[in-house]
Amino acid sequence: MKSAITSTTNAMTSPPVNAASLSLGEQLQSLYHLVRSLTDHIVEPLSVEDCGVQSMDDASPIRWHLAHTTWFFETFILRSQADYQEFNPHFGFLFNSYYHSIGKQYPRSRRGLISRPGLSQVREYRQHVDQEILTRLQREDFAIAAEPLLRVGIHHEQQHQELMLTDLKHMLSCNPMWPVYRDDPFDACNAPASTTPTSDEWIEIAEGVYPIGHDGNGFAFDNESPRHPTYLPNASLSSMLVTNGEYLEFMQAGGYERPEHWLSMGWATTQQQHWDSPLYWLRHNGEWHQFTLAGLVPVELAWPVTHLSYFEADAFARWKGRRLPTEFEWEAACDQVASTATTPLDQEPFADVLFEQDKCIHPTRSPDGLMGTVWQWTSSSYAGYPGYRPAAGAVGEYNGKFMCNQSVLRGGSVATSSTHIRSTYRNFFPPEARWQFSGIRLAK
Repeated sequence: MKSAITSTTNAMTSPPVNAASLSLGEQLQSLYHLVRSLTDHIVEPLSVEDCGVQSMDDASPIRWHLAHTTWFFETFILRSQADYQEFNPHFGFLFNSYYHSIGKQYPRSRRGLISRPGLSQVREYRQHVDQEILTRLQREDFAIAAEPLLRVGIHHEQQHQELMLTDLKHMLSCNPMWPVYRDDPFDACNAPASTTPTSDEWIEIAEGVYPIGHDGNGFAFDNESPRHPTYLPNASLSSMLVTNGEYLEFMQAGGYERPEHWLSMGWATTQQQHWDSPLYWLRHNGEWHQFTLAGLVPVELAWPVTHLSYFEADAFARWKGRRLPTEFEWEAACDQVASTATTPLDQEPFADVLFEQDKCIHPTRSPDGLMGTVWQWTSSSYAGYPGYRPAAGAVGEYNGKFMCNQSVLRGGSVATSSTHIRSTYRNFFPPEARWQFSGIRLAK
């Protein structure tokens, strides 16, 4: 997941009950520890060998994610401290990602070739930086100065937690033994197993001008701003995500064989890649199965379909006689239903919630509102809002330069933390990307 970086001083999560009695440094210590601990929890079931594999150019080894998120805190916060001693001068080259103004980077496609530093040394690196950050936060002057960038680093790590889950899933899927990441039960579905829920309920958007973008209250990345008025004609968004059963109907109707449903680039891509089903689907004993983080399981028709490219989502919508929503329609509809949703975000199937409940990281139901379960492709190309300016400095380098040949996704997924998502959040990937938990919400 890639997004611009900026920050505000509001809390990332709901404050503790006694937040008023905590100093700023104590609040930041708690947030920092919470997020870094979830990263450790994600890695806990993995072997040393698991953490060093890079299964494709778009993915990174788990060990690299652990080091890179640590490098962020060291580079942007600790290195400015006169009394800080850098852990290893070579790590700046190895674990820099796209920050060209900071220095050169080791090629992304070759990260899996780096066997040293090993996992144990990367963990020592994390412990070193954690101790430095937590100790210095005991000083209120440091906490005040570091707060903006520390909150950026916390949200940056949450982005990489999601990438760790999707990257390790892709890595494990390359093993013909179909290994299990965690043998957790699946979340309860809203419909009986092996049935296809149908819903004619639509969220109506009345013609009018809607405020789009972040309002400045709380944390946001700079690609969510500036807030601006946007005219929308009458439109409707489905209250339900497209399911495996519905997508299977598309497949059985020859959807992957009929070019009239596909954009030109999409048809060329599906032919070159020999796609005939969502990523991680395969025929096993004559039946469709899908690989999950709990291993290989039969395709449940009622579960939301996931691991689709933009091209596949768009082709399905055309076949269905519908379309994908624009990101502006999606945001307006999300804000409209938020007041009536009965399930708070911290109870929807987001990654932190599923880990807390020991449930499998896999989408099994539509969310109560529009946020959660799978990232939802929109028809919008990723571009800056009117008046957009990248954030100043190196931390703002990670967004505006990607505003080309990318499509916007909204809503978060089962790999996203509940404290990381909001209605204005703009995710973006190339239209052929499939390894994220990406699915479909139709519009008309």
